[in-house]
Amino acid sequence: MKQKIFLFLTLSFAYFQARAQVFQLKSPDQKLEIIIEHEKTGAKGDLTYRISYLNKPVIEKSRLGITSGIADWSKEMNVTLFATASVDTTWKPVYGERAVYRDYYKESVISLKDPKNERKELRLIVRAYNEGIAFRYFFPEHPNGGSYVRITSEATEFKMPVGTKGYYTPLAQSEYEFLPLQDFPGESERPLTLILPNGLNVCLTEAEMVNYSRTKFITDKASPGSVFTKMYGEVDEITPFKTPWRVVMVAEKAGQLLENNYLILNLNPPSQIKEMAWIKPGKVMREVTLTTKGARDLVDFAVKRNLQFIHFDAGWYGYEYVVDSDASKVNVDPRRNAKSDLDLQEAIRYAKSKGIGVIVYVNQRALHRQLDEILPLYQQWGIAGVKFGFVQVGSHRWTTWMHEAVKKCAQYNLMVDIHDEYRPTGFSRTYPNLMTQEGVRGNEEMPDANNNTTLPFTRFVAGAADYTICYYYQNFGKAPLDANGKPVGRFIRTTSAHQLALAAVYYSPLQYMYWYDKPSSSQDEPELEFFDKVPTVWDDTKVLQGEIGQYISVARRSGNDWFVGTITNNDPRELELTFDFLPAGKKFEANLYDDDPQQTTRTKVGIKKMQVDHTTKMKVNLAASGGQAIRITPL
Repeated sequence: MKQKIFLFLTLSFAYFQARAQVFQLKSPDQKLEIIIEHEKTGAKGDLTYRISYLNKPVIEKSRLGITSGIADWSKEMNVTLFATASVDTTWKPVYGERAVYRDYYKESVISLKDPKNERKELRLIVRAYNEGIAFRYFFPEHPNGGSYVRITSEATEFKMPVGTKGYYTPLAQSEYEFLPLQDFPGESERPLTLILPNGLNVCLTEAEMVNYSRTKFITDKASPGSVFTKMYGEVDEITPFKTPWRVVMVAEKAGQLLENNYLILNLNPPSQIKEMAWIKPGKVMREVTLTTKGARDLVDFAVKRNLQFIHFDAGWYGYEYVVDSDASKVNVDPRRNAKSDLDLQEAIRYAKSKGIGVIVYVNQRALHRQLDEILPLYQQWGIAGVKFGFVQVGSHRWTTWMHEAVKKCAQYNLMVDIHDEYRPTGFSRTYPNLMTQEGVRGNEEMPDANNNTTLPFTRFVAGAADYTICYYYQNFGKAPLDANGKPVGRFIRTTSAHQLALAAVYYSPLQYMYWYDKPSSSQDEPELEFFDKVPTVWDDTKVLQGEIGQYISVARRSGNDWFVGTITNNDPRELELTFDFLPAGKKFEANLYDDDPQQTTRTKVGIKKMQVDHTTKMKVNLAASGGQAIRITPL
């Protein structure tokens, strides 16, 4: 690890105008600039900021501020530049989309004090990265002792240029709509990806939201172009206390938002887990019969298909929605299987004998009531991880509880997958046993390909998502059609090659495969070798091309092998794929898996091989809702 930390002259970042104090901060590459102003005239001492990229406006003059019980920070304050620094360091994750991450930024800390009471102080911490701007509010502890802080709202505003549109979604698992800001019908989830009229791509989100109230984004027709933060509820804390980071990512191309999503991890503290050999990413398939035979059959299938884990889903300990269900005992819910003979201990023993780990699902009702009881018990049983189900999110109370529960799981060497509305803000850097989370409109919702080509530029900017990749749960041409010729019913609405490609396009260290399928679903189609070979974590990641809601090509490297996934939306498409991401001077063999209606298999996936190098260019013809997967190995 290398690290460079410098102090730099404050005079170059703070100066006075006749009516305002002005603080400037630029990114290391000098492209991004944030200017913070403290208005010194009038009844209020407003603190505002604006952001530009190569002199193009990103955020126009917008308010900063927070409402707490300590002071009214919208009134006139004594404002000074408290500290400045420059940091350039690298760190290696336990797993990730890259083997090494660079954390490179410049920082200013601005102090606001009540002129009538110097004990009342708020600091604004601002960082300028090449990938974006981040800022947060900090309530320091006074030398004479701390005080309680009740935060009721934030005045943080993002005033966008006129004509900005955004990808609006009200809930973590809802569909996206591309709308003008003034047409947002309500609160929009994080991250919020915006397209500016000057062509820039911007993503608003938050990082290190660990013990706070979740914020979403709202607009107001009375303030055209403005996006405001709306907290779920109040926050009660004690100084010293820092709010989550407010993040403005900026990119010339939409794909750079995904490539630069490590910024969210950089804004979180390093890992607090000392020994991490037990944290093992891998592919997972769920056991749906909840029987001993079904478990053994799935273990055998996992060995055959190079999966690393099996997962016992809801129902293994009873009806998950009632508080009396006991997650310390096997008691299969008759709604799931009235004739179940599940011997979980035998299933775990058999799985371990074959080198397969076991994950169990537990609803938050049982987690909240039994957490301290079941975690040591699961460690004793040999469980590898827990999937949290139907979690409560948003409030200060449940946000804090959730992250404390992940910490407790780490004490017992248990990995975690959080399902339902939870969306990541980088906590997996600090506690990497948090492997993945849902908070995505995945295959459980039966989405179309328009959804799938929107997610990389929106939801996946926040981090890993448990999308639940499928394969056999498709209509294979048998579904009825509506009046518009569209298939109706519950089934996967994309092609088989599209689902193959998702394993490379979407990132999840615990990647659930064959969702809705059973071992008996498989007919050992030859293209399954792509699923067999594809890893879940990577040494490098590159977005080769893409347009939001249209198409995307992602190349990911593991060791010397590359895996490329390309998907299109509901429309057929022809693309050109270039292989300039490969090292020069070396030859590779590429195994291509494409939709091919001429194939005789029910999945209609064709396989071909070709030799490629860094100069290769290739035409890719994608079927409607289709895709292409490629595995590239050195010759």
